[in-house]
Amino acid sequence: MQVIGTVKEIWRYPVKSMAGERMQRATVGTMGIPGDRGWAIRDERAGEIRNARKLPALLHCSAVYLREPSSSDTPPVQITMPNGTTFRSDSAEAGEKLSEMLGRPVTIWPIQPASEREFLKRARPDNPDMMAELREVFGRLENEPLPDLSTLPPQILEFTSPFGTFFDAFPFQVLTTASLTELSRKNPAADFDSRRFRPNVLVETKSGIEGLVEAEWSGRTIRIGATRIKLEMPTVRCVIPTLDQPGMKKDPSVLRTIVRDAAQNLGAYATIANGGTIAVGDEVALE
Repeated sequence: MQVIGTVKEIWRYPVKSMAGERMQRATVGTMGIPGDRGWAIRDERAGEIRNARKLPALLHCSAVYLREPSSSDTPPVQITMPNGTTFRSDSAEAGEKLSEMLGRPVTIWPIQPASEREFLKRARPDNPDMMAELREVFGRLENEPLPDLSTLPPQILEFTSPFGTFFDAFPFQVLTTASLTELSRKNPAADFDSRRFRPNVLVETKSGIEGLVEAEWSGRTIRIGATRIKLEMPTVRCVIPTLDQPGMKKDPSVLRTIVRDAAQNLGAYATIANGGTIAVGDEVALE
């Protein structure tokens, strides 16, 4: 095994597209960190679970669990809106307050059983021009290539997430400081803050490890204590990292740099080969 660094940050996102909870320690199971993307917003007009690509104001909300979740229990969260208003996700007023903020009728839902597949069915695109719709969703300019969606699990082309989850594609995401440093070198005027990219773990790579290393490690496994995390594929990036959010201004150049200099990807989607406990400061090794 090769030691590649240490755990710098651990994140859980109680509500899909809302601000994350920074953690010092986390238990990781086969479905990632319990409670990660445990809740999501459903656009009732579109009839679809949606994220900040369509509802960017969600990035200005935050949520924390009212008790610690487990692999079999997704408890309610307390949501804080941009104006400071707070309410519980299971309250009668939750949908009304979120709808008012987002300017359209929405509801908030906890993870549904894997058998509830119709709940995750994709709605008809807002734009009947499929190529234009994809360019909008992924934030690609006319002269930029669209990502190769054939590399993603085929299920998510028909459904908004894998059954029984609210993940985009995989239950875990890993990012390294080496990649952020490389992109900052390519575009020093941009702010490549890790929060833009919503990782579960940010690895502080050792001196001498440089470049877009997650792409190089695709298919390999990293170990954090007894936890083994398989890096399945590079994370395809959409428009979300460019959007305005607390502490970070809107910056389309972030995505321009990723498309041009990182083959449209940053970080790695991952699955959990062996669960365990991880903590900030833990050694990270590449098997």
